[in-house]
Amino acid sequence: MLTEGLRVLINETNIATVTGISYSLSGCRNAIAFKRPDVLLLDIKLPDGNGIDFCAEIRKKYPELKILALTTHDEYSVVRRMMENGANGYILKNALSEEIISGIEAVMNGEVFLSEEVDNLIKKQKDQAIWLTARERELLRLIVNGYTNQEMADELYLGVETIKTYRKNLILKLGAKNSMILVKMAIENQLI
Repeated sequence: MLTEGLRVLINETNIATVTGISYSLSGCRNAIAFKRPDVLLLDIKLPDGNGIDFCAEIRKKYPELKILALTTHDEYSVVRRMMENGANGYILKNALSEEIISGIEAVMNGEVFLSEEVDNLIKKQKDQAIWLTARERELLRLIVNGYTNQEMADELYLGVETIKTYRKNLILKLGAKNSMILVKMAIENQLI
């Protein structure tokens, strides 16, 4: 529903025309190669990978393409990594339609665009330490202690898939490449 609403919104403003919609990274790769859009609205969480790594991949292959992150992820480390990987802007999905259109226009004009909420987040977080929820700290403690996903699920009374999601989100939030680096960061930054 969000996707269709965005398509209508963008097409009605006459600032751009939606040339295609993809629901996976593989579909997006094919669409970009075939349609060669000027701007890509990119989510971070996709069924076959994450938009952060995909952003870096696409930036190398199509340096002229403008990439505007449009996502629900509002963690400082995720925003930072997305921008470091070549995004031209970052907007949260709860942004007003006018802000989304402004973001598209800005990146088309070669500007960096951060929605108001993301801009405030960055200003606030620059001088603050990494913040984790109590559940994230507990999960991180179990990871550091060498628990398997099944053992963590049993310990926390959660499903294994929920544990996997928490683990992926922690890796994204802290900017770690894998669980080993996540453990190292947890110890070095005294996060547990």
